[in-house]
Amino acid sequence: MTPFALPDLPAPAGLYAERRARVAAALGPDGIALVPTAPERPRNRDSDHPYRHDSYFFYLTGFSEPNAWLAIAGDGGTTLFCQPKDAEREIWDGYRLGPDAAPAALGVDAAHSVAELDAKLPRLLENRDAVWFPFATHAGLEARVAGWLGAVRARTRAGALCPEAQHDLCGVLDEMRLFKDGHELGLMRRAAQISAQAHVRAMQASARWLRDGRPVREYHLDAELLHEFRLHGAEGPAYTSIVAAGANACVLHYRAGATPVLPDELVLIDAGCEYAGYAGDITRTFPAGGRFAGPQRDLYQLVLASQEAAIAATRAGQRFNDPHDATVRVLTQGLLDLGILDAATAGGLDDAIAQRAYAPFYMHRTGHWLGLDVHDCGSYVEPSEARQAVARTDPATGQPVVSRPSRILRPGMVLTVEPGLYVRPGPAVPEAFWNLGIRIEDDAVVTEGDAELTTRGVPVRIEEIEALMAE
Repeated sequence: MTPFALPDLPAPAGLYAERRARVAAALGPDGIALVPTAPERPRNRDSDHPYRHDSYFFYLTGFSEPNAWLAIAGDGGTTLFCQPKDAEREIWDGYRLGPDAAPAALGVDAAHSVAELDAKLPRLLENRDAVWFPFATHAGLEARVAGWLGAVRARTRAGALCPEAQHDLCGVLDEMRLFKDGHELGLMRRAAQISAQAHVRAMQASARWLRDGRPVREYHLDAELLHEFRLHGAEGPAYTSIVAAGANACVLHYRAGATPVLPDELVLIDAGCEYAGYAGDITRTFPAGGRFAGPQRDLYQLVLASQEAAIAATRAGQRFNDPHDATVRVLTQGLLDLGILDAATAGGLDDAIAQRAYAPFYMHRTGHWLGLDVHDCGSYVEPSEARQAVARTDPATGQPVVSRPSRILRPGMVLTVEPGLYVRPGPAVPEAFWNLGIRIEDDAVVTEGDAELTTRGVPVRIEEIEALMAE
């Protein structure tokens, strides 16, 4: 399979500087923000896990080297701390940008070696009224800030003022990242395109190999996904891929193993690539041999109908919870119609929903924000209505739950739409549906009209899936 054409999508000039300026405006003139990138993580002796930058740091810099920090002053000044040039280490570990080249390359005002961080940070904090940093995201960050503030306090006799307030920077950055700009949407469309092509490859490989009499295991299909991701320039998976054959599909976070893929079973694949830092996220469930059987077809059609209802509710002005509520209504009615829920016990549709009778078969939400992180940041509560809390008791668990008005969907938000059903064996469950796990997931960009589905490069309708797998 030859790679499809992928035009370059360079970041617009000044993109990261504009983001940093928005952060600076939120700090007030005498505030300062500190943002570290992610540390390197050892895998085993003399080997690290593949490095992945911190999403907040990358969002503000476009810089993906490890061991770096960014300081943004409320007056707009920006200072980067990064690894110094080191000819010997660059032989082993690769090229470093270095402090001298960083201002011109990244648009920051000043750059220093990260070895000078502890010496220079207290001076940057001096005479500021507040310090902002991401709370509860980096182990030990609070202690390091406390150490720098202690160094500032040691200079108070010399007239230095120490910041009196500490604020969580996540709230500011989360709200910014929730709304994707045109550059981000372009990268996410590309991640979705590559991810969809990988699903197509795995689906067709499954049917082809089984037709040829070749033994197929879950890890074979996982390999097809990885091949397609890298073939088209993605960094790799945006999250651990789920490749689940047969009953394994009823395990929500199952990882591809050595389970044989059988021709008469369904396979659930939840996988997406990361491209230029941005995630794709797709789930498809398909018949391993290329043809849906009766109960499989009935349950799949129900999940698809629920997704269509959810997609219809994914539009500007609707609430984040509306797609989930639409999904639950369709799924619950279908479970009653198929006899998986007993109407004598669950009651009618409204009673079954109120009791959450569907929960043993559908236990997760219908979507989440998507962006630099596969479960991206951003509040799910409408900010202006956050104090409108309503206490209730969860009928399934008996535990108290506090509900607040969910977020109003607005253009530029990106979320997944992913209903599913997972039917484990049980005395009240018709045996024909045992061990069927089905999920269908697409990525949706909220617009003024219908949601833009970026992941439909891989089909969802039964006849289209069967035709694709017959090719």
